[in-house]
Amino acid sequence: MFTGLSAFPLTPFVDDAVDAAAYAGLIERLAASGVDSITALGSTGSYAYLSLEERSRVARLAVAHAGAKPVHVGVGALRTSHVLENVRSAEAAGASGVLLAPMTYQPLTPDDVFELFATVADATELPVIVYDNPGTTHFTFTTELYGRIAQLPGIASVKIPALPEGDAAASDRMAQIRAVLPDHVTVGISGDASAAAGLTAGCDAWYSVIAGTLPEAALRIARAAQAGDRDAALQASAELQPLWNLFSTMGGSLRVTAAIAELLGLVAPRSLPLPILGLTAAQRAEVARVSDVLGLGG
Repeated sequence: MFTGLSAFPLTPFVDDAVDAAAYAGLIERLAASGVDSITALGSTGSYAYLSLEERSRVARLAVAHAGAKPVHVGVGALRTSHVLENVRSAEAAGASGVLLAPMTYQPLTPDDVFELFATVADATELPVIVYDNPGTTHFTFTTELYGRIAQLPGIASVKIPALPEGDAAASDRMAQIRAVLPDHVTVGISGDASAAAGLTAGCDAWYSVIAGTLPEAALRIARAAQAGDRDAALQASAELQPLWNLFSTMGGSLRVTAAIAELLGLVAPRSLPLPILGLTAAQRAEVARVSDVLGLGG
């Protein structure tokens, strides 16, 4: 369950409420695709903007509409007691695993974060994915902290940021990470633009933003890498460079992915939770142009 391509769907909103019908449609679409798992309520799923009750409902919807596809559920929250409530909701929904990011308002120390993971690992039998996303959480894991947390029971995977550029640097970084992880803990790459490089450098999984909306495009990269065809994986990613450029110039992948989903009619307009306004009209027009050029029809 913690290898291959894991798709991170949006949690669409309409009139400041979760659009349950659109969300179910997104999940069913992913269940019918070739992705290996679905991760609900990741950063792409706007988990930090949802109440505990909304998150419980979304977890149930994800599992109910995923068929046989494994569903991992994001459980991060500012308070440990809220994290544990989200864990219980994920368990009740029938999740296959949980994704935990160390959310913070006051800066967290490595010991704070270790104790958070220790508490969660002790509280659930569900496998735990360690979510290292400094761009949103503003906490940076050290390699040593990866190793400390990975020794806890139930830790199944570590979701890492993009590897350094260059084959030698990427290989060196992977070797550093592997050296501190038990053999059963997988390494998953994030940052879609660098996923091909990560997979071909030895990552076991790709935790993907774009796969939640455009699974076919992500699958071309993932399956080539899994087949050992490095050149094909890198080429498939290079063909999406105009999309990766939009991610870097338009405030990140969330806004662009939401705009694509809206253009495809998968979700209603202005689908992100306020205060996130999404893209401007001019930016949306550029996303539409790039989508058309790349043939991103779903």
